[in-house]
Amino acid sequence: MKKNRLRNLLILLPLLTLLALGAIYWFLLHDLPHPNELESGLPVPSIRIEDRDGRLLYEWIDGETGRQASLPLDKISPHVIDATIATEDRNYWSHPGVDMIGVIRAIWSAANPNNDGQVVGGSTITQQLARNLLLSDAERTERTIKRKTREAWLAYRLEQTYTKEEILALYLNQIYYGGLAYGIEAAAQTWFGRSAEELTVAQAALLAGLPQAPAVYNPLVNPDAAKERQEVVLGLMLKDGAISAEAHELAVRERLIYTSTPYPIEAPHFVEMVKAEVDRLIPAAERATMPGLTVRTTLNLDWQQTAEKIVATQVEKLNQPDDGGYGHNVENGALFAMDPRSGEVLTLVGSPDFFDAESGGAINMVTSPRQPGSTLKPLVYAANMDPERPNPATAASMYLDVTTTFITQKGESYVPLNFSRTEHGPVLMRQALASSLNIPAVAALDQLGLKDGLNALHDFGLTTYNSPEEFDLSLALGGGSVTLYDLVRSYTAFANQGNRVDPLLILEIRESASADLLYTAPASQPQQTLDPRVAWLVNDMLSDDGARELSFGRNSVLRLDRTAAAKTGTTNNFRDNWTVGYTPDLVTGVWIGNVNQTPMVNVTGITGAGPIWHQFMRSVLNGRPDAPFVRPDGLSQVEVCTLSGMLPSAECPYTRLEWFIDGTAPVQKDLFYQQMRIDGRTGTPATSQTPGSEIQTITALDLPPAAHDWAREQNIPLVADFVARQQQLAEVTLSGSPSAESNEEILAITSPTPNVIYRIAPSLPIEVQKVEFEAITNLDPAELIFLLNGQPVESFLQPPFTAFWQLEIGRYDLVARAIFEDGSVTDSRPVFFEVALPEEN
Repeated sequence: MKKNRLRNLLILLPLLTLLALGAIYWFLLHDLPHPNELESGLPVPSIRIEDRDGRLLYEWIDGETGRQASLPLDKISPHVIDATIATEDRNYWSHPGVDMIGVIRAIWSAANPNNDGQVVGGSTITQQLARNLLLSDAERTERTIKRKTREAWLAYRLEQTYTKEEILALYLNQIYYGGLAYGIEAAAQTWFGRSAEELTVAQAALLAGLPQAPAVYNPLVNPDAAKERQEVVLGLMLKDGAISAEAHELAVRERLIYTSTPYPIEAPHFVEMVKAEVDRLIPAAERATMPGLTVRTTLNLDWQQTAEKIVATQVEKLNQPDDGGYGHNVENGALFAMDPRSGEVLTLVGSPDFFDAESGGAINMVTSPRQPGSTLKPLVYAANMDPERPNPATAASMYLDVTTTFITQKGESYVPLNFSRTEHGPVLMRQALASSLNIPAVAALDQLGLKDGLNALHDFGLTTYNSPEEFDLSLALGGGSVTLYDLVRSYTAFANQGNRVDPLLILEIRESASADLLYTAPASQPQQTLDPRVAWLVNDMLSDDGARELSFGRNSVLRLDRTAAAKTGTTNNFRDNWTVGYTPDLVTGVWIGNVNQTPMVNVTGITGAGPIWHQFMRSVLNGRPDAPFVRPDGLSQVEVCTLSGMLPSAECPYTRLEWFIDGTAPVQKDLFYQQMRIDGRTGTPATSQTPGSEIQTITALDLPPAAHDWAREQNIPLVADFVARQQQLAEVTLSGSPSAESNEEILAITSPTPNVIYRIAPSLPIEVQKVEFEAITNLDPAELIFLLNGQPVESFLQPPFTAFWQLEIGRYDLVARAIFEDGSVTDSRPVFFEVALPEEN
């Protein structure tokens, strides 16, 4: 009985196995297409890109236009083949369609934290080809064992039907490289304007890296990301022995010049960004089943053409000045304009000529990071004015625009200079910001704190400030790099009552044949970045033509025929200059410079980018009514002293009305202006022996000590000097010298202190290390001269007799010599001092 059961089981087992295998085959494989269907190919959809009013910007039709063409493998550069295999399938030539070693390596790579960002795929080239060309759209995106099994089986059958060379050629001719380029020939023409057969190692590596994420690695939109990806591919080629170490190094250093072959297109840099956005919204695999797409964008073509003409004309004018002088070495410029409420991008000029390869015209300078110069100052001041901060700054906060040594987070000294190399003493924020003074801006950041400053830049949407250890107080003057795209986005917070918006490129996407709506832009989602009152105050300062007179004069190119705020920026080396300005309806930023970082010749934001901004804003806003910035509640005007920003005292001669956020107005009266009694004959403080007819009352300034040197250079009377002279006269009297009270003659040096030793400080710039020479006298000399080791170093025709001498190592004697109208001479007692190196520890 048991033998019969065993015999029956042995008979049924093969049958059951066959049935099971049949069921598995039916479930997994029965409806798979035949490998011969592969060559029907992936259809290339047509895409029409339009401006906001439906006018054509760019149209991509099917392969008949020549933008998608198939090539035999021997017409494709071997560098492309090597780069593709190293990146996608290093065991391609040895596996039967499925690479189990590659699958294991992909799992290991994903789990290994030290893989240097080199993502290794588990699918072979044959599997990718089977998935893209033989599986349905729905199945292609599934992440199931069933799909992977079907894909592997198809890959195996493809290997039995086609040669390795044929499969690789099909793959390279059908894969999507971004920029609406399907196949390696279209990619080579699109990105480099040359045949796939002519690609260099560097170019092949860049293209081989694109298929993994075409939108992310688009070299015209994200050049830095594309370059990083290219270097990953070159590293894989080196590792696989496809190139030598020398070839690898040359390819890394090779400068990539993108296409210079013109083809019908409007707003080319904008279109490239739209292509990348279409890739993100509707992936290539999904588009493949559609007969075509119509993409309606946010661009205003009329404004675009106006901007392109203005940018090109200004660059040409800078290189060929009207006066026939030398050119300014400017090759490039960019303009970016958007609606600060909706975020819609209205104009985007990435260069004067997209097809000018020599000047890097295909590189989009709207999205390329550059040093921002002074355009960050409004962001720093705005962060300082946040009413939630303790003791927030105001538009009337006083800053000292004088030589100041700041200490960085590294403990190093930092002495910023104004662009004009001049100083202005006490200035209020309104004037400091509008006139773009450097020293007050650094003081504001120092007051704010570097950490809070970087956090504020992040809040404004500046994405390139990520490592606090890389930055210091020079950040206030444009340290680091930003893109024009991010900078304009940050300024929308000012124009839009404190609300920042992200740029929007596409309004809607429809299927061309049916007009079915596939995508519509979401409503703008503003991000509250600033207190609306702070935004309005910044707008008021940046639109104040009088406040910027100090640096730019009245009626500069920053002033329009309507309410508009504007800020310039220029780097010290003239490599970049900017103008960003706005109305409540439009924010526009302009950059000019050179792609290769060579410096321009004496071009500033006011002479380079400023005229472009001015002409564009006036042109596109012509005929529109003026739209003032809407003042929010919670602001009030208070009269302040223009020098200190405090409430006016009886002595303060100059006042102005200033706006304050409620609760931040000053409550203390001005203390800078003080009345002093002097002896009109000598300029020294009046004493009890001074005849009443000779006593004069003058106004002197009681400034912070840091401003004393500046005030003396401007011959501004200082309270501190009068007080010091009174003390010095008393000290001279007490020391036994002739007394002012007894009308005895006095001529004495009060600074430096006798026999003092000054030591050079290695941590400070030598130009800020000075000693004060000062003399007092109750005589009435026609001239007073300081003699240092017998040589004249400074002379005066009237008091105060104060000078500053830069330290030099040596031993010195200082004498004050008074010369009178009759030619007679009187010398003071000499004062001896020494300047030495620092003592060794």
